[in-house]
Amino acid sequence: MPLLPKTARLLTAAALLGSLALTPAQADEAALYGPVAPDGSTFIRGYNAGSAAFDLSLGSVRLSDIEPQACSDFEFLPAGSYTATAGGQSLPVQLKADQYYTLVQLPGGALSLVDEPVFKNRQKAMLRLQNLSDSPLTLKTADGKTEVIKPVSAKSRGEREINPVKVRLALFAGDRKISDLNPLVLERGELVSLYVTGTADRLSPVWVKRPVAAD
Repeated sequence: MPLLPKTARLLTAAALLGSLALTPAQADEAALYGPVAPDGSTFIRGYNAGSAAFDLSLGSVRLSDIEPQACSDFEFLPAGSYTATAGGQSLPVQLKADQYYTLVQLPGGALSLVDEPVFKNRQKAMLRLQNLSDSPLTLKTADGKTEVIKPVSAKSRGEREINPVKVRLALFAGDRKISDLNPLVLERGELVSLYVTGTADRLSPVWVKRPVAAD
């Protein structure tokens, strides 16, 4: 095959390099959002309801030093069957494509997998009550006059879309107030979950939201 003239070879090489390089917009997007999940991925994060930091391992995902009452951000991996391990405990899990999950380390050290359905309404905010306790619970305004999320049975989930607002809420069991909750500021498109662990005589409610990205 005849050799290309020098100029043509240089242009060909430049075109090839250009096809492999990111545009400035693409580079900025990669820096802001990290790698894009392939189609059919599943998403998982860790939440620590215990009293000591723990590390979570699941397939290719490694989440380190999750502090008590804190959560990691979501990581993606291929959908499928895995065994999650943390703190000497293990849990077989089946993760479906295009779904989000939270792997919770409970106060006693056991692991629990919780579904986190995707929220896509950018005009509202979503409040979700993840009741991992052994008692039916309700989310109301702090004065108890307005029911925000209807009673949620033990080991179940309840939720409600609301307008973005700063609000003070409380956790109730029937008409009995369990605990006032920390003030919450909800933004458009934001999903915030109240995770409740423990037993009827010692419940632990914690607001869980995605961590703020570091600059």
